[in-house]
Amino acid sequence: MKDPSFDFAFVSNNRPFHETDEYQQLKQVFHDHLVDRVGEIGADYARWSKETVQLFVARELDEYLKKKPALINSAEIQRLTQELTHEMTGLGPLDELLRDDDIEDIFINGYNEVYITRQGKLERCKVRFIDDKHVIRIVHRILAPLGRRLDESSPMVDARLPDGSRINAVIPPLALDGPAVSIRKFRHDPLQAGDMLAYGTLTQDMLDFLQVAVSAHCNILISGGTGAGKTTLLNILAQYIGENERVVTIEDAAELRLHHEHVVRLETRPGLESQSEITARDLMRNSLRMRPDRIILGEVRGVEAVELLQAMNTGHDGSMSTIHANSPRECLHRLQLLLNFGGFLGSEISLGRQIAGAIDFIVQISRLPSGKRRITSISEVTGITDETIIMQELFRFEWQATAGARDEGRWICNKLNPQTPKLAGYKAPWL
Repeated sequence: MKDPSFDFAFVSNNRPFHETDEYQQLKQVFHDHLVDRVGEIGADYARWSKETVQLFVARELDEYLKKKPALINSAEIQRLTQELTHEMTGLGPLDELLRDDDIEDIFINGYNEVYITRQGKLERCKVRFIDDKHVIRIVHRILAPLGRRLDESSPMVDARLPDGSRINAVIPPLALDGPAVSIRKFRHDPLQAGDMLAYGTLTQDMLDFLQVAVSAHCNILISGGTGAGKTTLLNILAQYIGENERVVTIEDAAELRLHHEHVVRLETRPGLESQSEITARDLMRNSLRMRPDRIILGEVRGVEAVELLQAMNTGHDGSMSTIHANSPRECLHRLQLLLNFGGFLGSEISLGRQIAGAIDFIVQISRLPSGKRRITSISEVTGITDETIIMQELFRFEWQATAGARDEGRWICNKLNPQTPKLAGYKAPWL
């Protein structure tokens, strides 16, 4: 009698068999069998090496197919063996994507839609899951060592993986079309200044100027949209901080990797069942008592803006942060808004003076439609006049209207001399 487990239609609109629903059903049958076998023999496969698990999976599949033959060839059996080994020892379909250093982001929109970004471009990949339960099972495996939960009572989670990657997951009933998972991967080899020059993100003159500004303890805000490369640029600029300085970093998910001896890394904590929430504002306040030479805030997005400006105005020159904004002017508007949310007590003119006195330079970075990243502006905050914060743009990226090349352009140096007293001894090479 034919086993109903293998009553599949093995033809599916000319797609390779491993991309079909039938293949996923077959994998589920074998996975359930392996789970049963592990339970029968009482094995603790978590202690096994990956090679041992792979041999166990291959042997069990061979024995199972002898008893219940299926219409699959040796290449498909080998693929099944490899994928089931990943299921038992790693993160299933995600293993291959997480190992690929060229992939920057992974987006799961339900079990059969997986997208990735590669060199800034979004593309759909052929990797898929068995069903929505399979996706949730893998997410639970990721979250288990972190002590985080994801279920109907808490259907949303944001966490950091051990390698620094960030994961955000939303499941039904909030996600209407199945679990939605976003993973922002953490590069094992962070980009260096030379890489940004090679990619055309900025020019050598711009890099040299930013290096001087960081060394001179200028306060810098890096502005840009999501995925523009703000944190990457912040990490590169932080490398120019002097080795003899005490640096405190504050992040929601620790992504910065500073190669300094004297770095204190702090990370916020969400409110859990038995733990109180520790916000960026709490950590900013505490960091001021730690006698830092510089404070690096991963991103200013809320009321912690008040403490950041206080730090910049009270002896912690050289502090840096990032902010979501589409231009240097919008960056200032957003900062004013966040300060108002934080309970800043004072007039608009007083608020403007605080910002103008704290921020020295705003670096605008953008991701273009092609996926390329460009520093589109380096602007200096020079003061305030008639309640308006005054800026001068030292460098800008000017797009050129070239047929079929929307992202082509050139950098223009406006040949202006920086006005901040911190660069009083600096002789701009363009003057």
